[in-house]
Amino acid sequence: MLEPDSSRRHDNKNDSLQYDGDTIANHQVAKESVLRSIPIQYINTARNNFHVAYQHTSHGTHVSRGVFGLQDYKTGDDILFGVKAGGTGTDGDGKLDFFDYGIPGASDLSANETAFIQATRDFLDDATNEKINIIMWSWCNIAGHDVSGNYLPGMTALISEYGTNGSKIGTGAGQRKNAVTFILMTGHANTGNNTCDTCPKSQADLILQYCRDNNQYCLDYYSIDTHDLNDTYYEDAGDNGNSTEYGGNFYQDWQDSHTFEEDWYNNKTSPGGSVDYGEHNTQHITANRKAYAFWWILARIAGWDG
Repeated sequence: MLEPDSSRRHDNKNDSLQYDGDTIANHQVAKESVLRSIPIQYINTARNNFHVAYQHTSHGTHVSRGVFGLQDYKTGDDILFGVKAGGTGTDGDGKLDFFDYGIPGASDLSANETAFIQATRDFLDDATNEKINIIMWSWCNIAGHDVSGNYLPGMTALISEYGTNGSKIGTGAGQRKNAVTFILMTGHANTGNNTCDTCPKSQADLILQYCRDNNQYCLDYYSIDTHDLNDTYYEDAGDNGNSTEYGGNFYQDWQDSHTFEEDWYNNKTSPGGSVDYGEHNTQHITANRKAYAFWWILARIAGWDG
């Protein structure tokens, strides 16, 4: 797999939180304008070479349903952002291989705080999953969990074993040929309750700092949930664009004032499947944005300098 370029780093001093735009897919990159600016060669590389296994429960559908709907958005997106359910079709068919609910042994990062570690090992050690080279796990509700004691050490261990030059990468017995890139995630926002010690913002800060310090990729749910498309930050927002500070639902208002299939698209439950929101949403924008963020990360992993 192509290695990401870690030489370019910056902080946005005007942001409510400081982000590293090279590895963290936050609200600043979760925009269609950013997606369309990515050089096509990197989207093509990602689509043709990456095999993604993604494990989640309901909140994780924001990514998958956004990804499944994107390919039906605009002319050419069926090719550019083509995706297939993992293991279907044939290799080399020009579609991203996406194993949704792909990792057995644990439901998400929240149900059992360490179960994802062994579940990932079991999955990657299975020879039938040799081609997998992207792993993602999503949170249900990150509030109250031990991010620094369980999640981040667990991810560190997996990266040291299955990442580039990892201890389990090679040609010997018990090793796998293909190294894996792990995409970390922050948790979704909770309405009016984001800032206590173990609440979503504080937990996001821990994960983002880890990713900055270790040059790891992160799909930043918290940032996307709490920023509107003008980059205004609402610290009391929930996971549906609802904010007392805003005075309503900033995502619903944006969708209502913009044009379907020109400014936003329908999310879908599977490639070519039925139309549905990301779960816990009443609008499509949240999942649209998380799909944009996901493809941005894939392009970066494919070698784009961002």
